[in-house]
Amino acid sequence: MNGDASWLAWLCLSRASFALIFTAYSAAIPLLTPEWGMSAGQTGLIQSAWHAGYLVSLFTVGFLADRYGAKRVFLVSSIAASVSAMIFALFAGSFLSGALLYGLTGLFSGGSYTPGLTLIAERVAPTKRGRAMGFYLAAASFGYAVALMLTGALTPWIGWRGAFIVNASGPMVGTLLALYALRATPNIIHPAPAGQPAANPLPVVLGNKPAMLATWAYTFHSWEMLGMKAWLPQEKPAASLGAGLTAIAYIGSMAGSVAGGALSDRMGRTWTMLVMSFASIACSLSLGWLVGLPLWLLVVIAAFYSFAAIGDSSVYSTAITELVPPRYIGAAYSVRSALGFGAGAFSPWVFGVVLDVTRAAEASPAWSWGLAWCSIGIGALLGPLAALRLRRMPESAQMAGGKR
Repeated sequence: MNGDASWLAWLCLSRASFALIFTAYSAAIPLLTPEWGMSAGQTGLIQSAWHAGYLVSLFTVGFLADRYGAKRVFLVSSIAASVSAMIFALFAGSFLSGALLYGLTGLFSGGSYTPGLTLIAERVAPTKRGRAMGFYLAAASFGYAVALMLTGALTPWIGWRGAFIVNASGPMVGTLLALYALRATPNIIHPAPAGQPAANPLPVVLGNKPAMLATWAYTFHSWEMLGMKAWLPQEKPAASLGAGLTAIAYIGSMAGSVAGGALSDRMGRTWTMLVMSFASIACSLSLGWLVGLPLWLLVVIAAFYSFAAIGDSSVYSTAITELVPPRYIGAAYSVRSALGFGAGAFSPWVFGVVLDVTRAAEASPAWSWGLAWCSIGIGALLGPLAALRLRRMPESAQMAGGKR
């Protein structure tokens, strides 16, 4: 294994370990909802609290990475994520404490994401960057799947809190792996381009129309993807077996991340954005109406849904690095995160509210789940339009070696 491949592999293992805490709550929803006396809206709001905290984290670490270097920010935030994850696992015990502590966990978890992407952009050539970022996102999906399987398998033996504690150990392992992976990686602080401000990068980023179109496309993508991640495990509620089978869908996410990144290197960034987003939106608009299907068939459909929904995630991340000067990549990721995860913070809550309203109206399960999933798909429809507009701009030739 050559140096770059080995370096990326260790970094991906670190990312997978950090992701263990990300979906532990989703897997335990069938137990926590009655035990904590929550409505569906409150259940979704705890997941939204995570996304809101994660949003603040991502917005902050992007600017810090530009100012102090991606490596330094990555490692410092990793330590904070380890501590906050274990606090959530040990002390969450109600809707209020769950929302506060899971939100706190999200608040310290962003350092393993966008600074990691910046580190990849600094090391990997543009012709291979989409695939490299695809592997990095696939590592997170692997962590999500492991968390679901661990929670489903361990909960009958040690309870949901014991499963949470096991998953919360992941960020600690991730920190150790990151220290090893980055031991020889320089901490780079890029100079500002001539004539552009280093102290206030926001005007530069907001005035970059191509980068903002990629950001808006990512925003609507995030509405769909984060709502899907929160509620997909509940599409066919079941015991621990259901959580284990649902984890298979996250394996689809792994394949989608790698395939989407590699495809964007070969066919172009916006081409891949359009293909993947249309496929995932079609799944969002139809999945809920299929709630009566056998569990195994729903898992197959969910695996394809996950493949398509995550398939363009790495593409947006890669596009930013090709449309923005290196000094402002962190700031661009901050703006993207504020919009994308801001939308994603509301998505699980809106989904839960739709379920509450339709159930109160005594709608059938197909209508309740169908309309709830449509709230995810309808919100994502503007994403492909932004990608199409970006594709028509001359600056899009900067991406994927001119493949747009």
